[in-house]
Amino acid sequence: MSEATDTEPGTPLLFARVLDGTGGGRAIDWAGIQEWEPAPQDAGPGDQVLWMHLCRNTPGVYEWLQERIGIPEPTAELLTSDDTRPRAFREGNTLVATLRGINFNPGAEPEDMISMQVWSDGVRLITLRRHPLQTPREILAQIDRGAGPGDVGAIVTALTESMVTRMNASIVDMNEQIDALEDMDMDDDPEAMLGRIATIRRNCLGLKRHMGPQHVAFELISREAPPWFEEHDRREIAETIDRLRRYLDDIDVSKESAVVLMDELRTRALASNERATYMLTIVAGIFLPLGFLTGLLGINVGGMPGVNDGHAFWWVTGICLAIIAVLMAIFKRLKWL
Repeated sequence: MSEATDTEPGTPLLFARVLDGTGGGRAIDWAGIQEWEPAPQDAGPGDQVLWMHLCRNTPGVYEWLQERIGIPEPTAELLTSDDTRPRAFREGNTLVATLRGINFNPGAEPEDMISMQVWSDGVRLITLRRHPLQTPREILAQIDRGAGPGDVGAIVTALTESMVTRMNASIVDMNEQIDALEDMDMDDDPEAMLGRIATIRRNCLGLKRHMGPQHVAFELISREAPPWFEEHDRREIAETIDRLRRYLDDIDVSKESAVVLMDELRTRALASNERATYMLTIVAGIFLPLGFLTGLLGINVGGMPGVNDGHAFWWVTGICLAIIAVLMAIFKRLKWL
């Protein structure tokens, strides 16, 4: 089943694992979660960390967080709300964060971000989401293979790193699209190109708008996390922050490249319109005196010269051709042609 449908019936649980401290973990159901207690530290690394991944919009989650876990009301409200701006803060010995990942669900655009709330006291880790998110499933697969993180700090760093890594895939895709647009003939279908460029710019703006605050959230996690967030976890978060900075710079480059392409297309379109208008003006300038002449000779009044002359038409035609020649010479002298 997909993550969208595999919650345990009647519960918000998507999955849960009790870590063994060596990269693996055992599954635990909702009933087992209610009774779980961490093993004593002197008993070894196993069964000391519980990770729960919940669907936050399931009825009863808000109350369960307060009554069973003991999370304060404002924090429980944040963990279950749709206020998804990235943030992070320390609350006593707990870490609270809201992070955002790129939406890879069918029909979604890269700028459609999915939020994930995180709460941990170093022993229990709760992650909550509303829409399917692939990142937790990737970490879960590593744990089930026995090659995953061994404690809460390692899970948090793995989640942040995976989110940022997935962001790179969208940036690379946008750069490839820009390269393809640059290689295209701009005269083939400029309207379609403008539409694709506008989509790229919109994606860049969406990613920058959401990932900029996430950069600050990562820094707060690294700087203000409780003592159970170990020094090596902070170093890994610092590496993730550096990578995110580079990606944000790449987004700026992509956005500027899209702007340059759009400006070039618009400049070409404007130049084409100006050439057409200019040629129409030249043609109008040539035919304006001819129209006056033929209009004058076409009035029905007595005394019109050449009415009874069989050669008058050819005289008028010759005069018109002479006027055209004089006008062309004048326009060339004025460098209008």
